[in-house]
Amino acid sequence: MIIVTGALGFIGSNLLAELERRGYEDLVSVDTFGTDDKWKNVAKRSCVSFVFPDQTFDFINKNKDNIKALIHLGAISSTTEKDVDLIARNNIQLTMELYQFCTENRIPFIYASSAATYGHGKNEGGFLDDESLGFLQTLRPLNPYGWSKLSVDKLIAKDKMRHSLSSQVVGLKFFNVYGPNEYHKGGQKSVIPQFFKQYQEVGYAKLFITNGAKRDFVFVDDCVDVMIWMLEHPQVSGLFNVGTGEAATFEDVAECVAKSMGIEPNIEHIEMPEGLARQYQFFTQSSTDKLRSVGYPHQMHNIHQGVEKYVKEFLLKGDDLKYR
Repeated sequence: MIIVTGALGFIGSNLLAELERRGYEDLVSVDTFGTDDKWKNVAKRSCVSFVFPDQTFDFINKNKDNIKALIHLGAISSTTEKDVDLIARNNIQLTMELYQFCTENRIPFIYASSAATYGHGKNEGGFLDDESLGFLQTLRPLNPYGWSKLSVDKLIAKDKMRHSLSSQVVGLKFFNVYGPNEYHKGGQKSVIPQFFKQYQEVGYAKLFITNGAKRDFVFVDDCVDVMIWMLEHPQVSGLFNVGTGEAATFEDVAECVAKSMGIEPNIEHIEMPEGLARQYQFFTQSSTDKLRSVGYPHQMHNIHQGVEKYVKEFLLKGDDLKYR
């Protein structure tokens, strides 16, 4: 079986859909449904069983001989969450407990890190996915979420210095991910569906004044493809960036959304709240050399291709759900 934590969320539900499409069976979702519409993310899955988070360790201990891999995507993912105890318990403590379980039982462990670990990216290495402890200690995240992800990267790096790994361990630093199934994320949604809605409702896209801020926007299908490639290449371990390697301005993105909708771009700039500005990444751009160096062969969607696919195949149809 393949276990996916956070499987009902944005990236996790896209991963389940693609695993099932490629013929994988005996998929296990570890997540909560809550009271919103996350159930729709997996409504058409036929090879998925469900385990609630408080049952996780009972389940994996009973089934450890049958686990092919554990893909850990579950986390407190809001960059504005202020309850650091909550973040530490979910993003650090739980991740390390799952890491220890997998390494002790020689089960491949693939987990989500984040580009938020880089902070402003003004350290000497920029956005280089160097997994050495010395490099990781130079990073300065801007919020508790980024700090929690970096903490895990450092703890694993430290453990690898002490012990040689007997099974696969892969950390994936996702950059700004967008695509179907993110409708339930509220203010944490990518800007693409937000711009789309604004164009529909008021006729223009609202952008913060950022003086040319740029981000590396990566389509969720590409993130899923990288995870499955890692799953199918268990000899590969390490900490890898997952992005396009290209940065785009928010104006570029708003124009891509408008073009995909068949309308003229119309942008209004607004002031950024002071509290947000202090923890805002004004520039991100992944280095993809390391991912290529281990043999990953597929090209990422650029911002034009990804936004067009998202808008035309999902948003314009009034359905932000990947029902495959």
